[in-house]
Amino acid sequence: MTEAIDPITLAVLAGRMEQIADEMDATLFRAAFNPIIAEAHDASHGLYHAATGDTLVQGKSGLPIFVGVMSFTVKAVIDKSAEAGDLADGDIYILNDAHLGGTHLSDMRLVRPYFRDGKLFCYLASVGHWHDVGGAVPGNYNPTATDAFQEAFVLPPVKLARKGEINQDIVDILLRNTRLPQSAMGDLNGQLGALDLGVKRLDELLDEYGAETVRAALDALGDRAEKLMRSELAALPDGRWEAVDYLDNDGITDTALPIKVALEIAGDAMTLDFEGTASVTAGPVNIALPTAVATAYVAIKHIFPDLPANAGVMRPVDVRVPEGSLLSAEFPAPVGGYTETILRMIDVVFAAASQAAPERVVANAYGTINALSIAGKRANGQPWVMFSFYGGGHGGSIESDGLNHGNAPISTATIPPMEILEAAYPVMFRQWALRPDSAGAGMHRGGLGAVYEIELLEENAEAFLFGERGRFAPQGTAGGGAAAMNVFHYEQSDGWHAPPLASKMLGIRLERGQAVRLETPGGGGYGAVADRPADAVAKDVALGYLTPEAATEIYGANWKEFAQ
Repeated sequence: MTEAIDPITLAVLAGRMEQIADEMDATLFRAAFNPIIAEAHDASHGLYHAATGDTLVQGKSGLPIFVGVMSFTVKAVIDKSAEAGDLADGDIYILNDAHLGGTHLSDMRLVRPYFRDGKLFCYLASVGHWHDVGGAVPGNYNPTATDAFQEAFVLPPVKLARKGEINQDIVDILLRNTRLPQSAMGDLNGQLGALDLGVKRLDELLDEYGAETVRAALDALGDRAEKLMRSELAALPDGRWEAVDYLDNDGITDTALPIKVALEIAGDAMTLDFEGTASVTAGPVNIALPTAVATAYVAIKHIFPDLPANAGVMRPVDVRVPEGSLLSAEFPAPVGGYTETILRMIDVVFAAASQAAPERVVANAYGTINALSIAGKRANGQPWVMFSFYGGGHGGSIESDGLNHGNAPISTATIPPMEILEAAYPVMFRQWALRPDSAGAGMHRGGLGAVYEIELLEENAEAFLFGERGRFAPQGTAGGGAAAMNVFHYEQSDGWHAPPLASKMLGIRLERGQAVRLETPGGGGYGAVADRPADAVAKDVALGYLTPEAATEIYGANWKEFAQ
């Protein structure tokens, strides 16, 4: 079948199918009610294999982590529909069960079978981060959760629609289990609209090219993705390289948690073995197996950026995750802080890969999304929940300094603008600025972290922080230096305080005029400090990225010859 597709037709069809997923992304971004989807683009859409659930095509605007995990979501729906034996055109399944579909319970997933001439052709899927899905903490990032029930409402795969008719009972259950039903309803309608558009565009594509031709193109794209991955691996040296890094704690016990990997290349195949990683924890830094496998894909995609978003990429890669580890947690273990753990997974894969091919990797990025929620009630009694994530520095590379104030490398999401947050919630940003002296030093320094200081304008509220890198700094590569660590403070009537667990805290009570302050990490440096040109150091000082004192201490006094 794959031999029947000529290269030009294949390229055209690949572009058309990517465009379908991109349009689905854009539809949801424009329709969603909550800023995490509408502004930050924490969502994704794609096409998935009818039998296996494997990713066929994913939009370029959505989060890369969803490339892998959504295939597990679709597979869960395939299994559920097989049990019932009643899958029909117009059915739509909905779920947020993270142990089946990966990531965490805030990510609501809709899966719709696509039929052609009465036969199942593929699945369309939509996932978006809903603003609030119940649980003990507004916004669902509960840093002290000890099971999934303390994090959010858990929904297994159920039929939201049967043959095109919405089951209002399911909608009623969803809206009853959120603090923000209007937001949830808007996001749900946006996802339904994106699926409708996907069906329409697929109809148009198959009308033009025929089902057999498009199906052959999908098979060919998977095979070509595999061949491309094997050629990339074959170009690297054979060997085995290890790396380890740590999470601050699990939010319950103040004990560091190792995440370890051994990366092995043999010919055109790769093994990622996470033996030696910490066991399942009481707190919510665990992740489910689907998330771990998807994270391995994201790390690989960074190392080999020309690879397509297709499951064929993973055929030559063996991801080994030990049973009982915090990377393979089973229900109902808490997994709400998955973002922090997968960022550390990416860090250790990069660290191992840097020993084999340092030119292909960047130093550690800042390594935490700093999930900060502030919630309360307005004067009229209406609840409000400001959940957002915050930026930091990216690592330096062989080509350049790291990006200042970027988003986490698990996503293509954007940081919600200050103006949007201030307009939507009763808060004021006293400061939103780059953080001097936060970048890791090196031939190419890391990017700078940021400083956010947020003042409450309502009478009272509670704040919740779920972060990382408060105890273990982002590391450099190829001789580069470590970046500054994460720092969080909150204001009370007797002054400023820091969390006992450094990066996580529950129930910080704020009164009008009090604030919270985040100082996020920078990125690690790349290459030896001695190799950084003095004029580049002087420029950093002139821009305020480095204080004169830090510049002299780290790089010596030669920069002063170029001072402006």
